[in-house]
Amino acid sequence: MPQAYNRPWVEARVAQAIELWQRCDAPLPLPERLYSQKDQQERELACGEAVTAVEQEARKASRGRAGRLAIQDRVVDLFVRVAGPAFGLEADAIALIRDRFLPLGAEFARSARRFDRSLSMADIVQACRNAWTACGLQPMLGERMELTPSILGYSLLYPYSDNYLDCRRVSAEAKLRFSKRFRSRLRGEELSPANDREAAIWAAVALIERQYPHKSFPQVYDSLLAIHQAQEESIAQLGGNRRCGDAEILRISCAKGGTSVLANACLCRGWLEEQEELLSFEMGLLLQLGDDLQDLRNDLRLGSATLFTAAVLRGASLDSLVAQLLNLHERVATRLEFLPQGSPVLRRLLRTSWRSLILGAVAQAREFFSPGFLSELEASSPLRFAFLRDRNRRLASRKSLYSSLFEAFLETPEDSEDKTSLPVTGQLLYGILQ
Repeated sequence: MPQAYNRPWVEARVAQAIELWQRCDAPLPLPERLYSQKDQQERELACGEAVTAVEQEARKASRGRAGRLAIQDRVVDLFVRVAGPAFGLEADAIALIRDRFLPLGAEFARSARRFDRSLSMADIVQACRNAWTACGLQPMLGERMELTPSILGYSLLYPYSDNYLDCRRVSAEAKLRFSKRFRSRLRGEELSPANDREAAIWAAVALIERQYPHKSFPQVYDSLLAIHQAQEESIAQLGGNRRCGDAEILRISCAKGGTSVLANACLCRGWLEEQEELLSFEMGLLLQLGDDLQDLRNDLRLGSATLFTAAVLRGASLDSLVAQLLNLHERVATRLEFLPQGSPVLRRLLRTSWRSLILGAVAQAREFFSPGFLSELEASSPLRFAFLRDRNRRLASRKSLYSSLFEAFLETPEDSEDKTSLPVTGQLLYGILQ
C-alpha cells in the first residue's frame, strides 16, 4: 500500500531534514577543484565573447519563421562551443544539456505560451525552472526524460498561485480564502472558478488529473496537498513577521522545499519508494535554501523572513550559513549515488548546477560575507565573483534584447502562429481543458 503523505508523515520528514541541516554546521567542505585567476580570466573571456555573439544574434532577430529558427541553431551552437571552457563542463554534460534540457525548456515555453498568451517571459522562465527540476528527476527514477502533462500543469501553478500568495498587496485573509478553494480543487472537488486566476489554476490541475486520476494515484494528490499546506504556513514568512524565529523559519523552509520536490518526484511516475521520498525531501530543502539565498535582497526589501534575512537583520555575517548550505549540498549530492537509476553524467550535472546556484548567489551579495570567506569560496568558482555580478547587471539592462531572443525560441517548424494556441486564461480556457 502506498505511503500516505499526511501531516504526521510530513512533520516526521521535516524533523529529519532539520536534523540533517544541523549536522551540516561545519567549516566549508573541501572543493573538488581550485581555479587560478589566470584560468578564471580565460574562461571569462570565452564566456564574454559568447554573450556578445548571442546579443548580436538577438539584434538580428527576424520576424520571419526561417530567421528565428536559424537563430535557435546558432545560439545553441554558441552554447556548445563556450560551455566547456567557460563553465568547466565535460563533453557528455554539454551534450545532455544541448540534446535534452534545452529542447525541453523550449518545448515548455511553447506549451506555456499556448496555455496562456498573457504569461510573461519572467513567468515562463520561473515555471520552466521547476519543469527542469522534475525532468531532471525522471531518469533518476527510471523514467524517460520528457515534458509530461502533469509536469507542465504543476509547473504552471507557480506563476499563478505562488505569485499571488507572495503578493504583499493581497491580505492574509484573502490569501487564505483562495487557499481553501485551491485545496478543495486539489482534492478533486468540482468548483467553478471565481476569476481568471482560478480558471488558469483549475486548468493546470486538470492537466495533472488527465495523466494521474485521483483514485489510481493517491500519492500524487497527497504530495500536492502537502505542498499546499506548506504554502499556507509559509505566509507567516511574509511581511516581516517578527514572531517568526529561526527555528520556525527553518521548519517552514523544510516543509515548503521538501514537499515541493516531493510533488515533482511523484509526478515523474505517480508513486515513490522510501529512499526516493527521502532524497526528494532533502533535495527540496537544498533548493529552497539556495533560492532564499538568491532572493536575499528582494526578501529584505519585502520584509520576508528567511534564515538569511534573519541573520542579516541581526547584523551577523552569512559565512557560517553558506558553509552549512554547501555541506548540505555535499550530503544531498552524495545521496544521489544511492539511487540505482540515472547516469553518472546526470548526477554530476545536478551536483554542478546546485553548487553554481549557491556560488552565484554569494557573488551577488558580497557585502554580507567576510573578505576571507569570499576569497576562499571564489577560488573554487570557474568564474570570478566580480564577473558574475557584471554578467547579472548586463542581463538586467538588456531585458528587451533577450526578450526578442526568447520569442525566437518559441518558434517551431510545425506550428503556425495561431493553430495550436489556446485562448487567454478565463472561463473559456477552463471549459476547453475540462
